[in-house]
Amino acid sequence: MSSEYSEDRLVQQTTANFFEQTLKWHSVYAYKKETFGINGTLGRKDKREVVLTRYLRQALERFNPGHPNQVYDDATLAFTTSNISDQLVTINQKKYQLIREGILEKPYKNSEGETINPRLKVIDFQNPENNHFLIVRELSIEGSLYSRRPDIIGFINGIPLLFIELKATHRNVRVAYEENYTDYKDTIPEIFHHNAIVMLSNGIMGKVGSITSNYSHFQEWKRLEELELGKVDYQTMLIGMCSKDNFLDIIENFILFDDSSGKTIKILTRNHQFLGVNRAFTAIQQRKVREGKLGVFWHTQGSGKSYSMAFLTRKVHRQLTGNFTFVIVTDRQELDNQIVKTFAGVGAVKETNTQAASGEQLAELLKDNHRYVFTLIHKFNKPGEIYSLRPDIIVISDEAHRTQYGKLAENMRFSLPNASFIGFTGTPLMESEEDQLTRRVFGGYVSTYDFQRAVEDGATVPLYYDNRGEELYYGDKGTQRQVAADKELNQRLATAIEQFELDAEQEEAVRRRLGGEYLILTAEKRLDRIAQDLVAHYTQRWQTGKAMLVCLDKITAVRMHGLIDKYWKQAIQAQKQLVKQAADEQEEVEHQQVEHQQVEHQQHLQWLQSSEYLVVISEAQNEVKTFKDWGLDIIPHRQIIKSRNLEEEFKNEKHPFRFAIVCAMWLTGFDVPSLATLYIDKPLQGHTLMQAIARANRVYEGKNNGLLIDYNGILTSLRAALARYSRAEVGSTDESITPYNDLDQLREDYAIALQSCIDHIANLGFNLQELVETAGFDKITALASAVNAVCTNDESRARFEVLAREIFKKKQALITEPKLTAPYQGRYNAIEQIYKHLHEQHKISLDINAVLRFLQGVVSEFINVDTSRLPGAESGKTYDISKIDFELLKAEFANSPTKNTSVQTLKEAVERQLQRMISCSTFNLL
Repeated sequence: MSSEYSEDRLVQQTTANFFEQTLKWHSVYAYKKETFGINGTLGRKDKREVVLTRYLRQALERFNPGHPNQVYDDATLAFTTSNISDQLVTINQKKYQLIREGILEKPYKNSEGETINPRLKVIDFQNPENNHFLIVRELSIEGSLYSRRPDIIGFINGIPLLFIELKATHRNVRVAYEENYTDYKDTIPEIFHHNAIVMLSNGIMGKVGSITSNYSHFQEWKRLEELELGKVDYQTMLIGMCSKDNFLDIIENFILFDDSSGKTIKILTRNHQFLGVNRAFTAIQQRKVREGKLGVFWHTQGSGKSYSMAFLTRKVHRQLTGNFTFVIVTDRQELDNQIVKTFAGVGAVKETNTQAASGEQLAELLKDNHRYVFTLIHKFNKPGEIYSLRPDIIVISDEAHRTQYGKLAENMRFSLPNASFIGFTGTPLMESEEDQLTRRVFGGYVSTYDFQRAVEDGATVPLYYDNRGEELYYGDKGTQRQVAADKELNQRLATAIEQFELDAEQEEAVRRRLGGEYLILTAEKRLDRIAQDLVAHYTQRWQTGKAMLVCLDKITAVRMHGLIDKYWKQAIQAQKQLVKQAADEQEEVEHQQVEHQQVEHQQHLQWLQSSEYLVVISEAQNEVKTFKDWGLDIIPHRQIIKSRNLEEEFKNEKHPFRFAIVCAMWLTGFDVPSLATLYIDKPLQGHTLMQAIARANRVYEGKNNGLLIDYNGILTSLRAALARYSRAEVGSTDESITPYNDLDQLREDYAIALQSCIDHIANLGFNLQELVETAGFDKITALASAVNAVCTNDESRARFEVLAREIFKKKQALITEPKLTAPYQGRYNAIEQIYKHLHEQHKISLDINAVLRFLQGVVSEFINVDTSRLPGAESGKTYDISKIDFELLKAEFANSPTKNTSVQTLKEAVERQLQRMISCSTFNLL
């Protein structure tokens, strides 16, 4: 190769020149030119020194003047020596603590007799130009047995924080990892004791990671600003990470050590986290201008949202004046536990009592000055009570589109009137009323990182979609007819249900429970076929990783376990036959290929026999009886769930718990990188669908993609959700400074909705003010009269319910402005109580399970499943989701006739909903 294109001349020298000429670092070429001694090229005594103590000592004295020489000597010694029995990551974590927090030295008395407790900083993070930035090419380093010359080492004040390994432009970057970097970690580990950033490049492509990163976790750095399209470019990485300001920002605020998994992992920020967190940090600085609405931080699932929260909160605590308290709010106990575990794992939380166990404890925690408070939204259960007036409370709402707008969220806003709010979410704001409300409550996007971009950047793996659902049919006089909202089946069900002699309300309760296609989706023949295909399919993929099945409900999950168990045992018997057959063949013919085949068959058999497939569902009241009614026993499953830590077992890639059967648990906020296959047999859409499929998109060594198996026909919902996940949906992201609505208009809309409902009740002969003003037994009597008036007939009750829901919706739009709704609170409470009375007091006393079981038998006898495809065989309907043309998809759904029409007047909305309710009164199960 011409020297003009060599690694040394073209890539290494170009890199050094860029550091020196563009990034303004000093540059030295050391190979065969370095002289040793205090006045030598770098001031090193010999090749064993990896910290340039000359520059370190200068920085210590410059940043921490006035101490005796012994203090500087001791600090230098403490900083440059390590316990050789410690693991590399342990040494690195200890050194990082000194770099970030300073070196704490022994107390001494000064000339005036005062006790000095010196903590010496080694880097001036606030003033980058006060530091000495140096890159050294070809620095010779001697380890205990070996000598090596890394391509480039970057030093800040003599501290080797940056390691760069380079290859020629025609070589794969992975070679730098496998042949050089890993060798250096074995032969000269001392150079990584203080390391912060590891870069690998061939001059064209660049990858960056930490000392604990597998190659699959080395990331590209494509953008200098969030809205840029981005490009795979080594030069962009150098500018984005090694400009002096950014480099020190990363060192100070964007490195974590996480031991929550049982082993310590060093976390280095990804490109999107660095840009997004700094945008959120700016929003917090502008919280007064933004009136407490800090925006929505949308980073798609699997892209490190919890770490982004930790980066943000640590940077605020370190750089902004004040005693900030971050209140991390979730809506599910498992999410609350997980985020507490993550924050504790990265060392952000050192207190043990900041997770609210009750509403009372939450109130006490918020009255104190804790750095972090973790709580469920449900713990804000003290209406009208102010917990704190502090303006330096920041509420981080995880999955901000869920449960942040009702009574509990209203309590939260009232209890923390001067707090600021930021919403973190893994799914985007769509066009639903709920998501538009999210915009009004939190503001617009403060940062976005969408599904497509995460795949392109390698932050998540591509997802493949495979539709394996089978057609259902029934026999009609020798003809096979497809089951699709068929009138014949509806007629049979209607006839069957007549024998139960249900009244109108009981019939409605059954219809609501069944939903659209419940009986068909849970038909025995259909579930049996799915179990058979699933076992055949997954056992063929036995070397790919773990898997999960998402079922329609808890009953179905337990039913599926029984069916999977049947076919799994059959698979074991079939595999035993293959092992025996291979052994017989080896006896007849001694051949290396036959021997290899026998070993593989035996390994597969051991995998089948050791694998566990377990149900993971939440506990429910009276569940023993409920499952018994279906002929199922929940107790063995519940014993396993309660006696074992299934979450940790499933996350452990080496544990034999390899297949989880769920219906709702573990679909959100549950990261298992080794999960490679997700089987879905549940209707999902929007946020829930995208959160579910993200279970399979985590990066894991040796995992090229995740596979999504669809038994339920979710393709249309998936395409609709993906259309809203494209980056074009986002547009300008920084909308949160400008309020979305005129508050006076929102208050007027609320008052009109309230008055419309009051007028309706008055027309039925009841004055609502009577309920508002009375007390004691008189109020109880008035409530009964109000309910009786509303229930004059079916239409009067339906109209009240529609009007009441309009009130609730309008009030949600003002959830951030409790002062505007306060004058109406008495009338609101009265209407809310009438509404609750209607729904709570009129619950049906009926064994719905008995009805469902009977109807299930009708359906199971009626339908059959197409079994023309062999179980586990290729479906021919597999797609790479990441290759979808998102622009085309978005345009398709933008022109869809189902797109929301323009906003209707209150009267039109009420009439439309009322007609829909009346039209649904006909009993129709499909």
